Amino acid sequence: MIRRRSTPWIHRFSRLLIAGIASCGALVTGYLTIVKLTGGAAACTASTAGTPGGCNAVLSSRWADIFGQPLALFGCLAYFGMLVFALAPLLIKGGENKQQRQKLENLTWMFLLIGSISMTVFSSYLMFVLFTEIKTVCPYCIASALFSLTMLVLTIVGRIWEDIGQIFFTAIIVGMVTLIGTLGVYAVNAPDATGATPINFTPTENPQPGVGWEITTTSGEAEIALARHLKEIGAKEYIAWWCPHCHDQKLLFGKEAYKEVPYTDCAPADNPNNVKPECKAAGIKSYPTWKIKGKTYEGAQNLKKLAEVSGYEGPDNFKYYLNR
Repeated sequence: MIRRRSTPWIHRFSRLLIAGIASCGALVTGYLTIVKLTGGAAACTASTAGTPGGCNAVLSSRWADIFGQPLALFGCLAYFGMLVFALAPLLIKGGENKQQRQKLENLTWMFLLIGSISMTVFSSYLMFVLFTEIKTVCPYCIASALFSLTMLVLTIVGRIWEDIGQIFFTAIIVGMVTLIGTLGVYAVNAPDATGATPINFTPTENPQPGVGWEITTTSGEAEIALARHLKEIGAKEYIAWWCPHCHDQKLLFGKEAYKEVPYTDCAPADNPNNVKPECKAAGIKSYPTWKIKGKTYEGAQNLKKLAEVSGYEGPDNFKYYLNR
């Protein structure tokens, strides 16, 4: 009597596990998409006084948008696609549809492999950017990267692949295409494509109490016009004189334009750890924070972003951009 070999549990439940992880990823990226589109601030325990807050620094960085849309939106769509690929064969009953289901299983496993490889490579690039360029901690971003990697592992071990070489060949091709495409997209969207000068302030001396560091950049017509526009529409920036990221924002505007910027320094000169009552009332959690047309933007913002969210229609040949 020949005993049938039992199916390993990982093969029986791999699709459900992938679907569950994809659902978690869709929820996380969906939440970040809503935050980005509404101009709100993400709930993030990595936010600390004096920094733009880990997750919110990422959402306000130049890597947070692709083709004019939030990166999180594309992530949400990718996770939803993985969810569909994982569950599709399970919705077909056996019997007469057994052959059709087997074809769909083979096809969707290949889609799951391609999708998980692509998402893992892209997430790895974003992790590199997170820790080397933005230099902050974003729990949502790290979680998404772990989701992608876990789906890849489950895809590889979740079934019997007759040709192991197929996995390596697919990984090399998809990985290279994803990496080259990612670098190409961000190269095209790089803010220095217009010839602007990068700004990334690194303090070499202590700030002057109540004042901060000297603004060493000069303003152009566009910077001054934007600053006046922000004042006219009632926008408000909240800063702390000891905050390096706030000085980044000052350098983006330049010495002349920043005199026109409507801002409130939340840190008393004699007690830098304290917060002024008007900033507490405004719910300021990190510096700098912008309040524009009823929406909140945490972190130093490139002037093109401020122009966009404020409805500015003047000259936009800004001299500087934030290099992070």
